[in-house]
Amino acid sequence: MSRISKLITHMILIFVSIISIFPFLWLLSTALKGNSENIFSYPPNLIPLDLTFENFVNVWKQIPFILYFVNSFIVAMATVVLNILFSSLAAYPLARMEFKGKKTIFYLILSTIMIPFQTIMLSVYLIVIKLHLTDYYGIITGYLGLILPFAVNAFGIFLMRSAFLNLPKEIEEAAFIDGASVFEVWFKILLPLTKPTLSVLAVFTFIGCWGEFLWPSIVLTNKHLYTLPVGLNDLSGIFSSNWRLIAAGAIISMIPVLIFFIFTQKFFISGENEGAIKG
Repeated sequence: MSRISKLITHMILIFVSIISIFPFLWLLSTALKGNSENIFSYPPNLIPLDLTFENFVNVWKQIPFILYFVNSFIVAMATVVLNILFSSLAAYPLARMEFKGKKTIFYLILSTIMIPFQTIMLSVYLIVIKLHLTDYYGIITGYLGLILPFAVNAFGIFLMRSAFLNLPKEIEEAAFIDGASVFEVWFKILLPLTKPTLSVLAVFTFIGCWGEFLWPSIVLTNKHLYTLPVGLNDLSGIFSSNWRLIAAGAIISMIPVLIFFIFTQKFFISGENEGAIKG
């Protein structure tokens, strides 16, 4: 690739990066502006003239932020664990076993990716009501109503199946010769070799669950079980909204996602299974 081509490529990437990060910068700018500054001024002012951190403090006073944070953390982490468990369990036979109708089952599962959750939301809600998985019956059932509908998905199964298919069959055959059971091969051998894929699935699941607003706002009636997106909605009034507080709350709610990504990003680089088989 010539220098001109590299320069054009880098310029395009920089431009796309600026466009992608601009909404975050605008949100941060709004959160740092004081009450004396008009956040809807034209032309827009990205650098605050009345810089203040008071909005971040007021968020904690306006809503029980810690409670909403704990609820979101419990729901997100439980969903991540169940997704990793169920997706890998479903993907293992689809990748490593031979049985009649395997491809048909996989394609049927894969086809559900094209179905938006909004189209089946009413059916899922009715099932949740029938199973008494709402906060009306207690805190535990309220959590279960938030977690179980997202405990497994077609994307996770597809991702884990692809990871299992990339592993050499000799590893599995050697384990069976040594007397390992199917479950032991899946749990003790194959799962550790797919850590990069597991981390990708964990990050995507955590981000999706942490930012979920529609489903919790429908299922929950008890404010003590509100997740962060639903709790931050309380900062919006009927006739007016304090966008400075909403922006500050949104910035704070992004921190756990960034921390989770930082701690899992090292597993994105594959190569855990290199050297498992020699020659």
